[in-house]
Amino acid sequence: MKSKASVELNECPETERRRFLQIAAAAGAGITLEALFSACTWAVSASESIRTDTGLIINLVISKVLLEIDSKAAKPITVNGLLPGPLLRFREGETVTIHVINQLDETTSIHWHGLLVPPDMDGVPGVSFPGIPAGETFTYTYQLRQSGTYWYHSHSGNQEQAGLYGPIIIDPITPDPYAYDNECVVMLSDWTFEDPARVLAKMKKVGSYYNFNRRTLSDVFQDASRDGWRATFADRLEWSKMRMDPTDIADVTGVTYTYLLNGKSAQQNWTTLFKPGERIRIRFINAGAMTHFDIRIPGLNMTLVQADGQNVEPVTIEEFRIAPAETYDMIVQPQTEEAYTIFAEAMDRSGYAAGTLALRTGLRAPIPERRIRPLRTMADMGMSGDAMAGMAMPSGGEKQNSAMPNMTMPVNPMTAMPGMDMPTKANPEKADAVKPAPHGADRHGPGNSTIAESPSSRVNEPGSGLGDAGRRVLVYGDLRRLMANGPEGVPEREIELHITGNMERQIWGFDGKKYSEAKEPIAIDYGTRLRITFVNDTMMDHPMHLHGMWMVLENGAGARRPLKHTINVKAGERLSFDVLPDEVGKWAFHCHLLFHMELGMLRVISVAHQNAGAPK
Repeated sequence: MKSKASVELNECPETERRRFLQIAAAAGAGITLEALFSACTWAVSASESIRTDTGLIINLVISKVLLEIDSKAAKPITVNGLLPGPLLRFREGETVTIHVINQLDETTSIHWHGLLVPPDMDGVPGVSFPGIPAGETFTYTYQLRQSGTYWYHSHSGNQEQAGLYGPIIIDPITPDPYAYDNECVVMLSDWTFEDPARVLAKMKKVGSYYNFNRRTLSDVFQDASRDGWRATFADRLEWSKMRMDPTDIADVTGVTYTYLLNGKSAQQNWTTLFKPGERIRIRFINAGAMTHFDIRIPGLNMTLVQADGQNVEPVTIEEFRIAPAETYDMIVQPQTEEAYTIFAEAMDRSGYAAGTLALRTGLRAPIPERRIRPLRTMADMGMSGDAMAGMAMPSGGEKQNSAMPNMTMPVNPMTAMPGMDMPTKANPEKADAVKPAPHGADRHGPGNSTIAESPSSRVNEPGSGLGDAGRRVLVYGDLRRLMANGPEGVPEREIELHITGNMERQIWGFDGKKYSEAKEPIAIDYGTRLRITFVNDTMMDHPMHLHGMWMVLENGAGARRPLKHTINVKAGERLSFDVLPDEVGKWAFHCHLLFHMELGMLRVISVAHQNAGAPK
């Protein structure tokens, strides 16, 4: 295998060429030219990949740089002057040394999302790492224990929203189990020209500040003409009681966001070239701070071969939803069309990112017809029997996914279930730091406004707004690990955690508590198999990320259950995963909607040997 990428500088737009020349000196001799060149197009040949040698030293410079985003001037936080940051490509088994040079006037950090690294190399300030002060350099050194598609991003304040993220590819020691001829990275993100701190402040004052999809007076008349005034008023009354809005699909929307694909807006049209009949591996990465994307390439089927960096049994689909922080590798094989649109629509339909697969530069395929907004409804949340009497259906004739077997109701302090350590057959007496609240207490507290009364697994559902267009949509139930590693054993212990929130007040947490209110880490024993069950008491989807170890998703696949570093938990869902802690230390466990994490949806898991006490 050759040691250079098949990427030419003249493939980059003129602005990218100038940026390359500007940042080459700042990057220093440590970073490979291949990594900088690949940042321009992120399209490299599968037969010729960027290679590194053991002991490679890389310099990453964190700074603010004046760039053009969607034809407007902006000053994002960048890595080596690039948005997104440069592609880092390594080989499984190598040891890498990365000097991160902080040229900001504030503390920064880099977290290697999905990589299994020692806790002090994980890059989460306040957990097992102090952060990188302004003007200083921190050196990350770790051995690569896996292969696949991953990414890196800041774990400091709102810097991820401000542009500090980039892709990682780790080539496997053994050949991939599937064939392809070329590859490219498609990194999706959501950019705001507002100060992210200002965005957060607006959300805190008015929870629905960025939701311009709310129902109007005309919707009332339309619903009444279809369902009758009694049913319409009953529906509006129920939503009012819960202080919720069925259009609250996303907290931050296209009202402030410009959705980007590899740093370019849909109008700027990022393009990668193909030859008819060749197999292209597209490495999709969602670096969006707050956005789920629904992705399709009209005219092409996509074959999933990898999820969150792990090989899976191939699944051919036409569309998939990717939550923030997830990665999916798809193989496509264009045949006769001159151009195809890579279309990534925000889940709430408030905007989209788009790029092009083309035979030659300058071509562009049409943007597909935009879809109507999805709505949460009482039926979507699983109400049945008397609770459904008189309820109105969605407004505007919008088709919904009515298979949702869950329901969300206002909190009743006497019935709300707390997160608790659950007994298992293997160890019925095991206790945990997460304790049930005293009988009769408000077990969710002011940090939660609803509970899911009938939560259940939704791994075979595509999610709100998907699955009704006749296209084959990927669901979690499709994911099967390519190679089973034998029996995994029975979990010795189970913890149940409720995902809770108050959308009106923008308070988010677990079991009704924000991170600042959860005084102790969740302590678990090294080498003790654990099952964690989420119950999502909110009406929003939450991508949950556990640092330092794999989550084995319970999706009915038995010994082939997939490994995930990020699991999207749908509204009203009950979802479990197993984990075998194999690295002592403190690890972050949080929602990967950035502002939800900032507003409290984060806990720390402390892994220690039995009877050894919590790590310091």
